[in-house]
Amino acid sequence: MTAPLDCPCASGKPFDSCCGPYLSGKAAAPTAEALMRARYSSYATGRIDFVEKTHAPESRADFNRKASEKWAKESVWKGLSVIAVKDGLESHDTGVVSFTARFTSGGQDYEHREIASFRKDGGTWYFVDGKSPKPDTFVKTEPELGRNDPCHCGSGKKFKKCHGS
Repeated sequence: MTAPLDCPCASGKPFDSCCGPYLSGKAAAPTAEALMRARYSSYATGRIDFVEKTHAPESRADFNRKASEKWAKESVWKGLSVIAVKDGLESHDTGVVSFTARFTSGGQDYEHREIASFRKDGGTWYFVDGKSPKPDTFVKTEPELGRNDPCHCGSGKKFKKCHGS
């Protein structure tokens, strides 16, 4: 008997005791994060039926099955990192999971970053939509140097005569 393979979702658990039961339909994902991990594993294993089935009913018409199958088949799935989880526990009805999925396609490495929203209806979690995270805003903590301020390099000269030109 061979040892079970690690789950593609990078949980560190064997596939058969992690995402496998969700993909096979033997169990339902108990949390938004578990569903998100299972959806990643479904891409990694080419089981696109699960991805389609776990879309919220109102967004299934927008699901492009052929493109998803092509993407799953032509990519080498490298791993998943969960960045943050907000709600989405068994006691919640909604949840948000921020993650990074790593894959290679056409010989080039990619990172897909997403903030995914989930909703639970009748005890079943569904993927509602995903958005790209906004970049962090850079906030300056020091005041601007004026032309007549001492130079930041410590030369003793005015900024305009040292590094300001």
